[in-house]
Amino acid sequence: MRLSVGCAMWTHRAWQGRLLAHPLAPQDRLRHYASWCDAVEGNTTFYATPTRETVASWAAQTDPGFRFVLKLPKVVTHERRLTDTDEPLRAFLDAIEPLGPRTHALWIQLPGSFSPADVPTLSRFLGHLPRSHRYAVEVRHPAFFTDARAIRLLEQALGGADAEWVPFDTTAFFATPPTSDAERDAWTKKPRVPLRSVALTDRPIVRYLGRDDTDRTVEGWQRWVDVTVDWLREGRSPTVFVHTPDNTDAPVLARRFHDEVRARVPGLDALPEPIPVGPLTLF
Repeated sequence: MRLSVGCAMWTHRAWQGRLLAHPLAPQDRLRHYASWCDAVEGNTTFYATPTRETVASWAAQTDPGFRFVLKLPKVVTHERRLTDTDEPLRAFLDAIEPLGPRTHALWIQLPGSFSPADVPTLSRFLGHLPRSHRYAVEVRHPAFFTDARAIRLLEQALGGADAEWVPFDTTAFFATPPTSDAERDAWTKKPRVPLRSVALTDRPIVRYLGRDDTDRTVEGWQRWVDVTVDWLREGRSPTVFVHTPDNTDAPVLARRFHDEVRARVPGLDALPEPIPVGPLTLF
C-alpha cells in the first residue's frame, strides 16, 4: 500500500533558500526535492529528449522507489499525433533507460484537438509500445468527458494496453474568478474539463490544480482525499500531483495532502524528512 505525491517540477525559484537549500548545484537539486516528495512530473521531456547522461544523474539523485511520470515528447504526441513515431520514440526510450524502475509511467498527454475519432490511432499506438513500461494517457477533448460512447471507446482502448487515464482536475481552480497574476495567467492556459475520478488500473495518477490561496486549495482537494483513501483500501497505489498557479508552496501542499490521507489510513508509510535548508546548529 503506497501513496506517492509530487509536483510539476523539482526546481523552482520560489523554493530556493526556503524549502530547498540555495545555492545548489544542478546535480543536487533533484536529491533535495526528493526529500520532500517521492514523485515528480517529467514535463521537461515534452519539449526535448534529455541525454542519457542527464537521465543517469536523475537516477543517481533518487532512490529506486522514487516515481517519475515522464511526458512523451511533443513530436510524438502533438506534431506527429502518434503516427510515424518510431524514430523519436526509440530515442526517447533509450534516453530514459538509466532510470530503471523509477520510471513509474510514461505519460501520453494529447492535444485538445485529439477527438474520439482519433481513438483508433491511439489504440494502434498503445498496441505497439513495449510492455517494459506502463502508460498513462491524458485527454482534453470535451467529448471524452460528456459523451458516453466516447468515454467507452477510450476506456476500451486504454484497457487493452493496461494504461491509465490521467485526470487533470481544474474544477476548484475555475470555480471562482482569478485573484492574482499567476491565477490570471493560468486562467487562459489550463484546460476546463469536468471532474473524472475513475481508476482503470492499480496505479492511478491524478493531477490537481488548486489556487494560490492555501485554504481554497485544501478545500478543493477533499474529494481527492476521499477517493485516494478508497483506492488505497482497494489495494491500489496512487500518485497525486499537486499544482497551484504559482507553485510557491507546492511541495508543502503535496506533503499536507499525504498527511491528510495518512491520518485516515494509518498503515501508510510516512514521507521522508526534508533535507534541512541551512546547516544544523547546536543552539
